[in-house]
Amino acid sequence: MDYGHSLEFGAFITPAAATPEAPVLLSQVAEASGLDLVTFQDHPYQPAFLDTWTLMSFVAARTDSIRIAPNVLNVPLRPPAVVARAAASIDLLSGGRFDLALGAGGFWDAIEAMGGARLTPGQAVTALEEAIDVIRALWRTDERGGVFTDGRYHRVHGAKRGPRPAHDIPIHIGAYKPRMLALTGRKGDGWLPSLGYLQPGDLAKGNAAIDEAAQSVGRDPREIRRLLNVGQLAADPREFAERLARLALEDGIGTFILAGDDPNLLQRFGEDVAPAVRELVAVERGIRGVSAAPVRSSAALAARRDGIAYDDVPAGLTAIEPGDFDYGDVRATYMRGGAPGLVLQPASPQQVGQAIAFARRHPELPLSVRSGGHGISGRSTNDGGIVIDLRRLDEIQVLDAERRLVRIGPGARWAQVAAVLGERGWALTSGDYGGVGVGGLATAGGIGLLAREHGLTIDHLRAAEVVLADGSIVRTDASTHPELFWAVRGAGANVGVVTAFEFEVDEVGQVGYAQLAFQVDDVAAFLEGYGRIVESSPRDLTLFLLTGGPRPGQPQVVQLYGVVDSDDPDTIIARLQPFAELAPLVQQSVQLTTYAQIMANADLGPQHGAGEPHSRSGLIEHVTPAFAAAAARMLESGAVPFFQLRAVGGAVADVAEDATAYAHRSANFSVAALGSHPDRLDAQWRALAAHVDGMYLSFDSSERPERIAEAFPPATLARLRAIKAAYDPACVFRDNFAIEPAADAGDAAEPDAA
Repeated sequence: MDYGHSLEFGAFITPAAATPEAPVLLSQVAEASGLDLVTFQDHPYQPAFLDTWTLMSFVAARTDSIRIAPNVLNVPLRPPAVVARAAASIDLLSGGRFDLALGAGGFWDAIEAMGGARLTPGQAVTALEEAIDVIRALWRTDERGGVFTDGRYHRVHGAKRGPRPAHDIPIHIGAYKPRMLALTGRKGDGWLPSLGYLQPGDLAKGNAAIDEAAQSVGRDPREIRRLLNVGQLAADPREFAERLARLALEDGIGTFILAGDDPNLLQRFGEDVAPAVRELVAVERGIRGVSAAPVRSSAALAARRDGIAYDDVPAGLTAIEPGDFDYGDVRATYMRGGAPGLVLQPASPQQVGQAIAFARRHPELPLSVRSGGHGISGRSTNDGGIVIDLRRLDEIQVLDAERRLVRIGPGARWAQVAAVLGERGWALTSGDYGGVGVGGLATAGGIGLLAREHGLTIDHLRAAEVVLADGSIVRTDASTHPELFWAVRGAGANVGVVTAFEFEVDEVGQVGYAQLAFQVDDVAAFLEGYGRIVESSPRDLTLFLLTGGPRPGQPQVVQLYGVVDSDDPDTIIARLQPFAELAPLVQQSVQLTTYAQIMANADLGPQHGAGEPHSRSGLIEHVTPAFAAAAARMLESGAVPFFQLRAVGGAVADVAEDATAYAHRSANFSVAALGSHPDRLDAQWRALAAHVDGMYLSFDSSERPERIAEAFPPATLARLRAIKAAYDPACVFRDNFAIEPAADAGDAAEPDAA
């Protein structure tokens, strides 16, 4: 039986303690010889052997590409939760080069649950199965809560998940007996026997038992790799290669692991035998018409969503499906749970074009475009649709040091950008959280902690590379496709996918970063005072306000945080002193730091948001008494646990209202309110809306049709509709404040010429 697996070759090296460097050097020889895998037996009770985990970790650090695995791990000697974390740790540290092979082993009398009694073969199978379940559960970090199992032999009550491995670690099982073979078929990723322990016909019998068990639970037997430990290399490499080729073609062996500690034999195995076996098997498979083993398991294929032509995804374009290992870490965003049917991760503008073309063939499905996946609006994931995830487009490059001109990919995070620019004493104003992706913020506006001094993020944009709805790639700036360039700055999600931004950044040295907390009795008066002081302050101050609803029995606390763009302590204190007179300070922190250090406040790992965020956004010119009173009443209602005012104004207002698609330049403050109940939030917001003019797209999750007119003044919206008709008439980009194209073809300008 040939299962169609790609052939792999490995080494089985003795972990000798007498010459501890020897197994490490042999591993390096195996890697240099082109072998795929190096393995070590696990006998920690043998004083002549090194500890397997320690050795594997050391080998991982001293090699670059070869995979590493135990052969096999003695499960009774380590709790499965410990094994899970150790395996994930080696996998992360090695860049995804660890495979896990388990064996029932001996020493089951060490399990306290058996009271010291030796396990029967059937009990050992149950114990190993429970261990596999615990290990895999701890690797599923996208699931919420701890792991709880009440197995007979392995119990965990609330064990924390993680760390998540770098890749989907396969679990191979070293087994010979029928019940162990059945377990391999049900839950194993591979079968790992040793040829020296087998009788003629045992491989065929073992394969049959594994296949039957796999099919009984709906698995394709080809999902299970067949590995084999083989003895010393024969004198004639060609004869040995022919023997291994027969084992591959007749018994389905996909991985051959040579036992031996002779570096010359390992070199011959990798350089002579392995290529010969591959050649012999390839020729015979061509004659027989053997198909390759499936890349995805039956369970993964069963998780596919209806209506998506998964098999038509262009070759080379990374595609993550609901049944894939990585899916749990790409399905959601920072604040929103999602269940997309397909996540595409292009690595170039050309692949972005391919992804858009694929989405165009599914017009009935939602399409989301994601950079960092942090946005409060949450529109960068969906349910059942397609997500174009730009995280691989994360390059940060200096184009012209004299002009401070930099090129930044949309998938970069602002913490990364700040760190790179900070090395040169530069900064680019962004939001207030380093985990935000560049793409979303840099097409919506960019209200950040340097806004009053340096303007919006979009005000620093000098050019952009955009993939349009038809898949074409264009460069746009003030003179090339100027209408597109105008739209990108404030409504970019409607006109294309920006694959590179060119920004002219600022010189920013050390700054003052303040975090102040006040006990506030009169919220309305405090809000009004905050607004008055901000507007009268020099532009080097940008301070945000954050508070929530009152808590029973606790005083109302309002926080202010932000930047004074100065390295002079006296100036920093002078800018902050007026705020200290608004209410009693209950906590304060003022640091002389860098913008890069401020933005290094984020976890850049996977995002596992849940539910649906509910937020409303607005822009105001002044914090008037009427607005402050309405906001205070909204907070008193308890419907809004998160309320924020962001200072804008200053340099933002220096740009003309019609210079960009972000038009509300006269606003001095951005307002955002979040609540867990949309109806209650909307009811409270209605009272505040009378005092609000416009909105900031990134902070509003509403899908009300009228929100488009709230976001864009009439003249801006009319211009955007004409641009939409020219660049995206079919509304391919329709899931993020989608603008309807101009209905009258005569009103729709042709894409402006270069």
